[in-house]
Amino acid sequence: MFTSGSTGLPKAVGVTHADVAALAAERTWGDGATDAVLLHSAYVFDAATFEIWVPLLRGGRIVVAPDGVLQPERLRELVARHGVTAAFLTTALFNVFAETDPGALGLLRLAAAGGEAAAPGVLQRLAAAHPGTRFFNAYGPTEATTFALLHQVAADEDPDGVPPVGRPLDGVRALVLDASLSPVPDGAEGELYLAGPGVARGYLGQPGQTAARFVADPSDPAGGRMYRTGDLVRRTPGGDVVHVGRADQQVKLRGHRIEPGEIEAALRAHPSVRAACVVVREDRPGDRVLTAYVVPVPGRTPDPAALIAH
Repeated sequence: MFTSGSTGLPKAVGVTHADVAALAAERTWGDGATDAVLLHSAYVFDAATFEIWVPLLRGGRIVVAPDGVLQPERLRELVARHGVTAAFLTTALFNVFAETDPGALGLLRLAAAGGEAAAPGVLQRLAAAHPGTRFFNAYGPTEATTFALLHQVAADEDPDGVPPVGRPLDGVRALVLDASLSPVPDGAEGELYLAGPGVARGYLGQPGQTAARFVADPSDPAGGRMYRTGDLVRRTPGGDVVHVGRADQQVKLRGHRIEPGEIEAALRAHPSVRAACVVVREDRPGDRVLTAYVVPVPGRTPDPAALIAH
């Protein structure tokens, strides 16, 4: 599998057959994911692991979406013609469906959103309007084989809140640790580490980055490893994990990992740019846009099209 990237090449992640089998064996999928799962993700990215192998390893089937961006009317057609029962959508695409045609999602038995923080209230409203569909807020990096935590959204949850990212899949351990790798108490903020089934071998051909992110698990006497996600979270007294932010400057947008610093460095390398700053703007709730601001070199006027091409 490959991670999403910003300006650099995506990293190749060594996901094993055992990792994929553990994902497919997850009991949460139950009814829905074993019937007909929609495949609309690029096969080299991690969402396709769920879309391909969960149904096939559980005796179900795949419905391959036509090329192009998935639209609500196309989903309705695929449900009607091919009996699609389950689908995963990036949060941004999920929000488009929720705003333009929420009934299309209500035709499914299982609908999961993930890839970036959920918008407040969206999943809760859908769960209340379509009780026959199980709606999930899903969390998991490529390095943990697509999904590591899941939260099934209930109709009676806070209608204006952001749902938690939930609880670990079967066998997965979600560790909330401080800088010295000691557990923090419930309610306190710490960095999320993932251990157990699904944690990949590392980055292929990149031992330095592997060593930085796949670290020894001090609580495992067998010498296992855990993946350092870079996400700041807290655990509720009820056991749910709530996403708080990032320990670094990385952002997630439409399912892609973006390092603003990489883009800023690329912009500063342009001869017309003296300084650059890249941020995610959200002028409307749920409508997040990557925006770059530049300070021109004296006497130069940067051309936006040229900067984008650069």
